[in-house]
Amino acid sequence: MTISVRKMFWQRAAIFLVCLLIPGWLVGQTDFAKNASSTKPEIQTVAADISTGGTAARPHDDAYIIGTDDILSINVWKEPEVSRTVPVRSDGRISVPLAGEVQASGETPRQLEKELATKLRSFISNPEVTVMVTEVKSQRFNILGQVSRPGTYPLTNASNVLDAIAMAGGFRDFAKEKSIYVLRQNPDGGESRLPFNYKEVIKGKNPAQNVKLQPRDTIVVP
Repeated sequence: MTISVRKMFWQRAAIFLVCLLIPGWLVGQTDFAKNASSTKPEIQTVAADISTGGTAARPHDDAYIIGTDDILSINVWKEPEVSRTVPVRSDGRISVPLAGEVQASGETPRQLEKELATKLRSFISNPEVTVMVTEVKSQRFNILGQVSRPGTYPLTNASNVLDAIAMAGGFRDFAKEKSIYVLRQNPDGGESRLPFNYKEVIKGKNPAQNVKLQPRDTIVVP
């Protein structure tokens, strides 16, 4: 094979290979473009979170009712001298710089935010107030006397006297199960005494005695 024939052979071979490779390359580029434009929603969401610092707003918990002894974190944006952590006093009020004395017990965090913002507008332009309950101390009950583990326990929405006795480990040997009572604080500052006969309740008699507990109730087992 002469040199000119050999050269022509390799030129044609190169053209043939290029013709084979170009269509595949073009298809790959098209697929890549399609994939880039159809990014999965979850990936797009992650990218959006990264671009915003992952600080998407969450719904405000507006179901909790603040009570006495709860610990609140009061944050006023860009006002560190006003922001602070305060306890709810026995009179249900808190003390905040510039805002003064504010009723907190019986309010939700959102309601308290609005009240504080209203009071602070006289001193701060467009105050942004956030209230968080950092320690829940009001939603508790006490059980004393002849139970295995007397003390203070967290209160759930469904807690009743039987639940409280079970949480406290049941009765001791000489507990007077027919003479149990619940001490409940009245709004006027007094106390009510609610009798509870364990023997009757477990037999289905007078089930109304098994009252739903309220914050700061005290169960006494003589």
